[in-house]
Amino acid sequence: MGEGWGGGAAYGHLSRRAILAAPLALAACGFTPALAPNGPATPLQGTVYVQDPTDKNGFDLVERLEERLGRPRTPRYDLAYTIVTETVGVGITTDNKTTRYNLKGVIDYTLTDRDSGSRVTGGRVQSFTAYAATGSTVAGLAAEEDASLRLMRILADQIVARLIAAMAARP
Repeated sequence: MGEGWGGGAAYGHLSRRAILAAPLALAACGFTPALAPNGPATPLQGTVYVQDPTDKNGFDLVERLEERLGRPRTPRYDLAYTIVTETVGVGITTDNKTTRYNLKGVIDYTLTDRDSGSRVTGGRVQSFTAYAATGSTVAGLAAEEDASLRLMRILADQIVARLIAAMAARP
């Protein structure tokens, strides 16, 4: 069968009881899922007002952040951000035509407590996606737009992960 889940040596020694007992062991060590009731993400759910978007990237970012954190019902925090993107040609043919692009993105963000005005956390996230530009102009534009959406979703997920980690570290 080989290695992996197919019954190979790597996982063959794990019994069904060990796999079923794993969640109990995690609970006993103090592990709490971030999105569980009273988990580290609870203070963020429905309380983060994300700065209004001014362009398509901002709209896609805010949409994903609200998808993950919920729309602000009782805003307690303000999340400000700055998006910078750069398109770099990476696939060039012998006749000097670019056929593949990397879309790099960097977001600086700051989470501020509305009541005190103090900075709760902040930082920088960055990633990239790629797209091909080998078809028609319309296909190339659609690929670029899709890559941009994917990039904003990746960066939003990174921001949410860091916000949850910051809330878990707070006393």
